Amino acid sequence: MIHDVLNEKEITLGVCYYPEHWPKDLWESDFQRMKELGFTYVRMGEFAWTIFEPEEGIYDFTLFDEAIEVAKKYDLKVIMGTPTATPPVWVTEKYPEVLNVSQSGVQFKHGARRHYNYNSEKYQELSANIVNQMAAHFKDHPTVVGWQIDNELNCEINVFYSDADHHQFRQWVKRKYQTLDQLNDAWGTVFWNQTYTSWEQVYLTQPTVNDSHNPHQALDEKRFFSDSAIAFAKLQADVIRSHTNTQWITTNGMFKHLDNHQLTQNVLDFYAYDSYPNFNKIIPDDSKKPLQDRKWSFNLSNVRSFGGNFAIFEQQAGPGGWVNRIEQPTPKPGQLRLWTYQSIAHGADQILYFRWRTATKGSEIYWHGINDYHNQRNRRIDEIDQVSHEIKKIGSSLVGSSYQAKAAIVIDYQNEWDGEVDRWYGDFIDQSQEAWFKAFQYQHIPVDLLNIEQAKTVEDLNGYQVLIYPHAAILTKETANLFSEYVKQGGTAIFGCRTGYKDLTGQTYMMKHPGYLADLTGSTVEEYTLISPLQERPTVSLFHGDPVTTEGFNEVLSLEDSDVEMIGSFDNAYYRGKPAATKRKFGQGYAYYFGGVFSYDIAEQMLQDLHIQRSDALSLPEKVEIAIRVKENRTFYILLNFASSDQLITIHQKMVNIVKEQVLRGDYIMKAYDVLVLESQ
Repeated sequence: MIHDVLNEKEITLGVCYYPEHWPKDLWESDFQRMKELGFTYVRMGEFAWTIFEPEEGIYDFTLFDEAIEVAKKYDLKVIMGTPTATPPVWVTEKYPEVLNVSQSGVQFKHGARRHYNYNSEKYQELSANIVNQMAAHFKDHPTVVGWQIDNELNCEINVFYSDADHHQFRQWVKRKYQTLDQLNDAWGTVFWNQTYTSWEQVYLTQPTVNDSHNPHQALDEKRFFSDSAIAFAKLQADVIRSHTNTQWITTNGMFKHLDNHQLTQNVLDFYAYDSYPNFNKIIPDDSKKPLQDRKWSFNLSNVRSFGGNFAIFEQQAGPGGWVNRIEQPTPKPGQLRLWTYQSIAHGADQILYFRWRTATKGSEIYWHGINDYHNQRNRRIDEIDQVSHEIKKIGSSLVGSSYQAKAAIVIDYQNEWDGEVDRWYGDFIDQSQEAWFKAFQYQHIPVDLLNIEQAKTVEDLNGYQVLIYPHAAILTKETANLFSEYVKQGGTAIFGCRTGYKDLTGQTYMMKHPGYLADLTGSTVEEYTLISPLQERPTVSLFHGDPVTTEGFNEVLSLEDSDVEMIGSFDNAYYRGKPAATKRKFGQGYAYYFGGVFSYDIAEQMLQDLHIQRSDALSLPEKVEIAIRVKENRTFYILLNFASSDQLITIHQKMVNIVKEQVLRGDYIMKAYDVLVLESQ
């Protein structure tokens, strides 16, 4: 558990700070005010390579030594970042081979960040050198308690096509397939005469006519990108651990083409996430009942799936935007507190706000921190001060408590990566996941995300009453057997269209869809069609309810066993009256199959049939999210009001508001953006 790694007995707060950006005569006041705000941690150093190493092989830690001493004076613990996200100019000028290259062959130049590639042997050497020097220097410093590796791996760019990447991909492919025959078979190179006759012919995907790449090669490419990032992180972690076993190691982010579950398990002591809910307040969303900043709870649930409770290394503290894209409004009164508790509700045991003061120079002068340019007290500081005082009261109760959910949305990297090329189902994954997440949110049913690649036995699934796996095109026989055993033992599994017809290479099985799941669902796909934007949208009626419009894709189903129930049919189109959804009792549980893309309305209708066990302790309006965290024999209900208006809730049994130490029962008004932390009695 993260609180054991941190050796903390309560939830702790902190802030990101860049001493190299500010005159030294500000440091004393800055750190003193951090302490007065109740902060425990300060994070620094991740963009300061030239400060640490102004010339190759010449190291200078003076500036950070002085800053850390001031932090020590105010009993602040320092998290040191390795500075490899922004290589110095002297590196990129002297060793241009460290730079990343676009797929079309354009080399990126110095001037932004994340412009390096993971596989350059020279960059690995230079990175190991600076990390080695930093770890040796700070290993015994009592104020430096942990390390952040790099910063936001795969942010800004998550594809890599330098000469070093092509070379290492070739070696990666050799290790995986051993022979060219096996490679050609896995990539289906007999199609379009792509057969390789020597290893030297193998590259990452390159520019092609109509940007059409071999899909099986493209899938392996994503796996390679992920392995490269993890290896780069491990390189640094190994160097740090060669010097110390008392300072913990993490990294921050959650970006594409990176298996964060594997990264957490193989490299890190725990995972840290950067939480900016305001992103979803500015993205146009014409779907039914948009989640907006509440959608960030989905991201936090994903982070929780990496390894349990986690840290937040950048919690939004103001409006956001870069010089070329100022884009986010100032958080409204109450929203910073709401977003902080949103992180806590979903598993954060440590939260650092980004950043202490808004930058006055560079690309992020509009990415605001706690303090504005004028450096005077503001409304946001007052709000964070309130949160800090509350956490001091309740943080020891909540720390280490576990999020409780009886349902899970199943995710995996193979379909996410394959779906980037195969948009026949790739575009549907996010739609259906969000539809189900909305349905659970608005029905006040806590939900997890479960990475099926981490589930090795049925015991890993049995804690859930319901599993939703919307569009798993890639699905192995082993995974199908796992779901069958889960359902047989009493679980409920729900699948959507485009399920179970591909193997791990991305090639299709020569069997009826949904492949190895057909024995479980008792239904197969008779025919399927993409829904053209120009055609009338087919509708489907589930459980004899109102017709619901379907979007994207339809599968006409065939019932293969007498015990399969048709729970929905298509109402129009040429397949009118044909089965659209099925339900089958299998052992002690049920398997559902829907031949389409899930919408909120469809997910909500199916949810009514599932009878998921839920808490009857509270009655809540839609705009209020509930999270349940349990610690030993104590149960906590964290209620988050995402509405800009007051919301009436009803508490059906005696509970204690642990922030205000008051007993509550009956009706209660939650103010706009308010938070309530209740403990059952």
